[in-house]
Amino acid sequence: MNSFREEVTAYLGLGSNLADPASQLRRARAEIAGLTGVRELAFSSLYRSAPMGPEDQPDYVNAVMAVAVTLEAHELLRAVQAVELKHGRDRSGRRWGARTLDIDILLYGREQLHDEDLIVPHPGVTEREFVLYPLAEIAPAGLDIPGSGRLGDWLARCPKRGLEVLSGE
Repeated sequence: MNSFREEVTAYLGLGSNLADPASQLRRARAEIAGLTGVRELAFSSLYRSAPMGPEDQPDYVNAVMAVAVTLEAHELLRAVQAVELKHGRDRSGRRWGARTLDIDILLYGREQLHDEDLIVPHPGVTEREFVLYPLAEIAPAGLDIPGSGRLGDWLARCPKRGLEVLSGE
């Protein structure tokens, strides 16, 4: 890590539907904020949503966290994946299955990245209510999603589909 690197604002999507999901997100928030090269800027309310994918699993609890980072995007990815592992994340199960903790890099400054390890902006950011609504809660008005347009425009086209606010942080 280059300690002289300029800070970049990144947005992280957090989700859990196992082992007391709200507590999973609160602990992950503290762990992410404690990472070297990461400074918390904002944290959304917690939201409950129906599972995406297999329906034979509990509802999810989701949130979005804004962080200022001096880490390069792939360094940030490795750091948040280490937090997931600490929470017992198992990547061997079915896609979109139940999990103790899922952390996605939604946005990393104005960058657009696409390689085998990381796609930024996250491909689901413009269509998932459990991402758009918490993101809009903490993002600056008029936030532009690189390559996709304004957050407010996407939010206006995205129904809540049962999304429920659980708490303010």
